[in-house]
Parts: sequence; structure tokens; C-alpha cells
Amino acid sequence: VRRWFAQRAAELFGQVDVLLAPATPCVAPLLGTEWLELNGQRLPARPSLGLLTQPISCIGLPVCAVPVWGCSEAQPGLPIGVQVIAAPWREDHALRVGAALEAAGVARSPVAALD
Repeated sequence: VRRWFAQRAAELFGQVDVLLAPATPCVAPLLGTEWLELNGQRLPARPSLGLLTQPISCIGLPVCAVPVWGCSEAQPGLPIGVQVIAAPWREDHALRVGAALEAAGVARSPVAALD
């Protein structure tokens, strides 16, 4: 199954340089959150947050995960994760798009203020 999926994914890179996909199913939860409410189901936070990255990770594609802000009206102060996925051995493409998203102000990773 992994080989089949990897081959299908590789075919996509004949048409595009990178793919954008969600990295998380929701905005970032507060530190210490143990449970998430997703589609009306109560799920454990830790395994649920990585659910969307596992298919890409298992086939070994290079990924740059970036925090995108302003996606949630309910929680405007928290980002959602986005995967910038590149073809095998093309980390440069993923990092270049991540840098462009940062330069455009779409993705950013501010340092928290110390209180």
C-alpha cells in the first residue's frame, strides 16, 4: 500500500512543484489540551493533531510545515498548520515556498513574549 501511494504521489509532481495540504485538523490547541472536539467527536489531542501528516510522512516526502494565521474566526489568535510538500529530494522547493509564504506575511512564527 505504501509503495502504491508513493507512486501516485510522485505522479503529481510531474504537474506541480509543491502541494499544499493541512497539517492539523484544527487551529493550535492551548498547551496542555488533552482532548479535541473534531466533527462532533471527542478525540485525544496528541494523536489527532498528527493525523493529516502521517500519510505524507510514511512515504518520505520532504515537507515544510508552516503556521498560517487568521484562519479561524472562533480562535483568531491561533494558527493552523499547513504542509508544503515537495517531490523526493526537492527540499529546496518546500523551503522556498515556505520562505515566500513568510515573506508575504501569510506564515509566521512569532517568538512568545516572556512575562
